[in-house]
Amino acid sequence: MVDVGRAVRRRRPLSPRRRCSTVGRMSDAPRSERYEFTDNPGTPPADHKHPPAETLGLPDDTVDAVQGQMRDIAEVPAVEVITTAAVHLMSAAAVKCGLAADEHAEELKDLDEARKLITALAGFVTAAAPEIGSQHAGPLRDGLKSLQLAFREASPFPDAPGAGPGEKFTGPVYS
Repeated sequence: MVDVGRAVRRRRPLSPRRRCSTVGRMSDAPRSERYEFTDNPGTPPADHKHPPAETLGLPDDTVDAVQGQMRDIAEVPAVEVITTAAVHLMSAAAVKCGLAADEHAEELKDLDEARKLITALAGFVTAAAPEIGSQHAGPLRDGLKSLQLAFREASPFPDAPGAGPGEKFTGPVYS
């Protein structure tokens, strides 16, 4: 019986480098490296040293710039980082669904990639929602639902409600 619920896409066979075979790679011999546990989990082992910036040959202004960027990153609230990551996933999924604001949008459409992005977004939003609160999660859920419906509309063989991308995390999406 042929499953017409999803478009089947032929894939190239994996190259020998990409095959997931562990034959000959693992051994029962004990590992030579050891991790030493300390009382303070944030403290690296005593023999774990990073060379100072001077020995790396970095100019002082480069080191100062990097340290300034680290301070800037440290000041960004987690909610903002989470919502920014979700917006990036949404934007990529929209382009892959053919929703780009460009005359070449149809050429950019790739529903297999869109399915992956939407599923990742659904899992991300579902997991992050309790942490970021409904004020931030609500608009992300709305955008996710719009993408799920756009995917169904763009698909030549639409999935049944509950079987679409990300719906295992969000539940069935109806128009």
